[in-house]
Amino acid sequence: MKVLLIAGARPNFMKIAPVYRVAGQYPEVDCRIVHTGQHYDYEMSQSFFKDLGIPEPDFFLGSGSGSHAEQTARIMVAFEKICQEEQPDWVVVVGDVNSTLACSVVAKKLMIKVSHIEAGLRSRDMTMPEEINRLVTDSISDLFFVTEQSGMDNLLKEGKPPEAVYLVGHVMIDNLFYQLEQLKTMDSSTFAVAKVKPEPGEYIFLTLHRPSNVDDRDVFSSIVEALNRIAKDFTILFPVHPRTRKQIDLFGLKFSENIEL
Repeated sequence: MKVLLIAGARPNFMKIAPVYRVAGQYPEVDCRIVHTGQHYDYEMSQSFFKDLGIPEPDFFLGSGSGSHAEQTARIMVAFEKICQEEQPDWVVVVGDVNSTLACSVVAKKLMIKVSHIEAGLRSRDMTMPEEINRLVTDSISDLFFVTEQSGMDNLLKEGKPPEAVYLVGHVMIDNLFYQLEQLKTMDSSTFAVAKVKPEPGEYIFLTLHRPSNVDDRDVFSSIVEALNRIAKDFTILFPVHPRTRKQIDLFGLKFSENIEL
């Protein structure tokens, strides 16, 4: 059985890694990784894949950034060629990025079965591109792997067959357990973040880049105000996304000295 495992944005590799590692335990499963190259064309070193316990992608589509329509279209055109050449039995998608929707639609129109990991999650907010991606993907998938009970409830209410819906837990937790085991034999002092982690002491790790949070001056200013109050009690480590950095400069926002950007 041949399976194409789809990773869109770089964080998707954390989601597909546990699936790929388990697939390797079954000789009858030929699992191949497709990197669509969504968002940014990252220079990912071999050490990145080694740390996750997976090989470099078998296919790289290089879709790049652009509008939702442009990006989705490029992924669909490139992925269709891969499917026609490889003739997979299954396409496995994760999450809710544009690659999830694009590869699902391509596979389904080529009569290839689709399974969706993190299926059934709903925000009920149709202004979120991710919500549209989730709904479309779930409307055409054949198997649904769900992280939490709300996902089960949503899918069953939407009429999905119970025998196709599985409550399996969260792949990111599987990956966390894997990484904790790896840390036992790794020299953590070589990690870049080791230079900024407060020793000893508790700290908060922050990511912030969703458009609804950073594109509106009032919303973003309120978030920064709250973070600055929290930073009176905790050090906050904040790797800044390029989109967020642009908005910080545009709005002239100031962070507490106890927030490490």
